[in-house]
Amino acid sequence: MAVYAIGDIQGCYDELMRLLDHIGFSEASDRLWFCGDLVNRGPKSLEVLRLISNMNNCAVTVLGNHDLHLLAVAAGCGKKLAKDTLQPILAAPDGEELIAWLRHQPLLHHDATLGYTMVHAGLPPQWDLATAQGCARELEAVLRGPGYNEFLLHMYGNEPNCWSPELAGINRLRFITNAFTRMRYCTAEGVMNLKDKGGVGTQQPGYLPWFAVPGRKSAALPIIFGHWSTLGVGVMEGAISLDSGCLWGGQLTAVRIDEPVLRWFNVACQGVCQPG
Repeated sequence: MAVYAIGDIQGCYDELMRLLDHIGFSEASDRLWFCGDLVNRGPKSLEVLRLISNMNNCAVTVLGNHDLHLLAVAAGCGKKLAKDTLQPILAAPDGEELIAWLRHQPLLHHDATLGYTMVHAGLPPQWDLATAQGCARELEAVLRGPGYNEFLLHMYGNEPNCWSPELAGINRLRFITNAFTRMRYCTAEGVMNLKDKGGVGTQQPGYLPWFAVPGRKSAALPIIFGHWSTLGVGVMEGAISLDSGCLWGGQLTAVRIDEPVLRWFNVACQGVCQPG
């Protein structure tokens, strides 16, 4: 059995199909890990959701910020943006079913046998694995519960920007959401900077990539993440970066993680995913 982790798809269905063909994926014997942002901005988000939701036990995905945005828009709690390409999902006869499936996906996936943990964006330096798992369960329970609309209504925002176990209510849930799905840079004390999106060296002074913070409590944990197309693909401070910017005319990347040495696979974007 082969296990592959795949970077942000964002509706680039044709590229995903070519990547699965490139790695020789077999639904009967292989497993896929998707690091979130299945949808939006690309042309075929509906097809991506249909494909992955029907993979049953051979695939796992974590939620990304664009996935949460779809949930919010579908619930009438989020503002539709000019570059959104979500309408085919909202209008599809199986749209409600697909959105319900997405709402029940996790924020974090940990495989103790393989030794890898997957999130969409990152982990604050104060979080060890147990804390991260606990925070993920908190947010997952809300998203899967009857009051999820109320959370989605108040999900957006950059505050609070630093973790404290004393955080409560919507402030706690918003921080957890931003950490798992939006963070790139933070200070050594864990104060998140959610505005800087460029590659390393372009950020404001005093901020570091979340994975490069000295003494972060998850340092011994190999973490697979996406979200950061300007960062580049590779192993960085023990974390595996997978967003190779397919949406922006780059590539879609997979890495095989069940062998002693990582093996990388890429397919080039054909251009259809580039926004106009």
